[in-house]
Amino acid sequence: MKTYLKLSLLVLLTTLSFLAEAQTKLLSRLESPIIFKGNDTTAYRDPAVLYHNNVFYLFFTLVKTEDGKIYSYTAESHSTDLKNWSPKKILTPKDQTLDFSSPGNIIKFNDEWILCLQTYPRPNHTTDQEVRYGSKDARLFTMRSKDLINWGKPEIIKVKGPDVAPADMGRMIDPYLLEDKDEKGKYWCFYKQNGVSMSYSYDLKNWKFHGNTESGENVCVLNEKDDYILFHSPRNGIAIKRSSDLYYWQDWGNLITLGQDKWEWAKGRITAGTVLKLNKYIMFFHGSGPKIEDEGDFDKNASIGIAWSNDLLNWDWPAK
Repeated sequence: MKTYLKLSLLVLLTTLSFLAEAQTKLLSRLESPIIFKGNDTTAYRDPAVLYHNNVFYLFFTLVKTEDGKIYSYTAESHSTDLKNWSPKKILTPKDQTLDFSSPGNIIKFNDEWILCLQTYPRPNHTTDQEVRYGSKDARLFTMRSKDLINWGKPEIIKVKGPDVAPADMGRMIDPYLLEDKDEKGKYWCFYKQNGVSMSYSYDLKNWKFHGNTESGENVCVLNEKDDYILFHSPRNGIAIKRSSDLYYWQDWGNLITLGQDKWEWAKGRITAGTVLKLNKYIMFFHGSGPKIEDEGDFDKNASIGIAWSNDLLNWDWPAK
């Protein structure tokens, strides 16, 4: 029995070492930090990433200018090498009163994949208007899938509790789902409202509000050892907070701006960092520019980029 366990452990360690080496090679072969490049009629924003069965599934906001109007969609593409991506597939309807967008992340719950996202209503938003942000009716949703390719219709997340009507929940954006680090089967939803707010559920249907803390937008949260590590976006760059209990948070590390000082495509803003922990921390983010978003590069000229780190303090990217 001991020999079998030793052999099993050896096989596991060998497999993990092989995977780590393979992932390092994938990163080293990338020639540009840009995964998807925006232009005058297209923006790629708010990446969410899942690594499953050696495939990277990338979900993101796709903003398109069509016949003078601006629409937001949630879209998906996948890759085995981070370089060659499948055709971008739109998952949500064309409807400015909804504009489903900002996917947060994807988790496995029972036998289904759960993707969280938001609405970002901008009715009758046209290119001749100034930059317009989502209305007070923005809410949080989930979508479900068996295979990560075919997705069901969005369902609202009643993060304020079953007795609070959607109309009374207030504006909320940028959801992120995470299982509790100490209590298996308990799930948290983090979302942008009064800083970052937090609610929890045991079935992803009935939620209870927990509280909030000061934070920027587009949060991503990892469980690591005894801490929750929260990535968030202030006005520019990506910042980190840590907490052991979701009540008390401390700022940690430096503001992450990567190669912004040399990247025309991200001069306006770097934001929406989501971090995948493999053998390294791999960060997907979006950069907009050369203008700042308030001056026009919000619905266009936004691109999804990639960087990585061993310690969350020192970052590398292709062609650094």
